[in-house]
Amino acid sequence: MSNTIHDMGGMHGFGRVEEEPNEPVFHSNWESRVYAMNRAMGPLGLWTIDEGRAAQEALHPAVYASASYYQRWLLGLEARALQHGLVTSEELAAGKAIELNDRPNKIFKVEDAVGLTRSNFDRAPAGKAVFKTGDRVRTLNINPQGHTRLPRYARDKIGEVEAVRGCHVFPDSVANGKGDDPQWLYTVVFDGKVLWGSDAEPGLKVSIEAFEPYIEAL
Repeated sequence: MSNTIHDMGGMHGFGRVEEEPNEPVFHSNWESRVYAMNRAMGPLGLWTIDEGRAAQEALHPAVYASASYYQRWLLGLEARALQHGLVTSEELAAGKAIELNDRPNKIFKVEDAVGLTRSNFDRAPAGKAVFKTGDRVRTLNINPQGHTRLPRYARDKIGEVEAVRGCHVFPDSVANGKGDDPQWLYTVVFDGKVLWGSDAEPGLKVSIEAFEPYIEAL
């Protein structure tokens, strides 16, 4: 989960990131259907966006690396649907319902999509923010087994708090079944040489969103 193939920042061997001119939102109709299915599952409240990310991170490295963006969305959705008893593996293989199932006992209609918005992850803080804009901090060197939003390339690195972003659901907790555990969120900026060494592009700066448990004062 934490150190799996999904965390590609700074990894070699994948070539340059090629920008596609005039890239469409979806390259095929099936991609739009996968997106719609994922969005339609949200109102059921069976899992959070962080649990959705964790399901994709749990894919076998060979599968993850060879799958396209929306293929990973589909595979993650299948895993969560199986986990919550919405379908069986036989039904997925057959592409149709086989057994009677009373879950989720709700039909998502066209009118339900009107005004559909993303969930709000703001939460009331338990205390004041420990850090402020301008503070120099060091990220922790963590390697948890479960989901985390602190990328490998930015661990045990010194940076500066650019902004305080409020208090939010802590992904590391909610994705691992431990509740919201609200934490303060900061934007932390690093000099490129701190992350990539002396070969980094001159003047490069990299900012990440870092939750309070990821950082410590210098």
